[in-house]
Amino acid sequence: MPARPALARPDDAAVATAMGRALTALAALFQALGDGEHTINLVAERTDDTFVTAQADLSVGTAPLRLAVLDEDDFCALRTLLVFALEGSTVRSAVLVATTAGEPQPRACGWSVRGGWLHPMDTAKLRQALIPCPGVPAVRREAYDAPVLSQITDTDEERPRG
Repeated sequence: MPARPALARPDDAAVATAMGRALTALAALFQALGDGEHTINLVAERTDDTFVTAQADLSVGTAPLRLAVLDEDDFCALRTLLVFALEGSTVRSAVLVATTAGEPQPRACGWSVRGGWLHPMDTAKLRQALIPCPGVPAVRREAYDAPVLSQITDTDEERPRG
């Protein structure tokens, strides 16, 4: 049986830059999802041919502004995986799906990681991914188009505000 390829350690500066992008992406994601109870799932395929997953449940409010995380460790794991997915040297591909509680059924949208950012996932592919496996109890989710998440670039941060 062939050995798995080894993971190359990313450069510290690249990880630090990706951490900034991850925090910006999460802020944009929470704003785009709006008020409600949300479950965020992230699946990443690493360059050593393994899959890593993370999930966090949270509640977002905009009036007043609040973010409540159900389990801090779950959220930290999700944030860390997102950093490495955005950095890209150890992750081949990654998908983030946000499910919002709702009636008559939950709603879901998704983003794929490309070029160091989250890009709206094709809704048809998302619908196919959301189909429950035969014989496995699961809640059906309504798929909808994910909003585009604005990316602040380094030049935007340096530009004077006014």
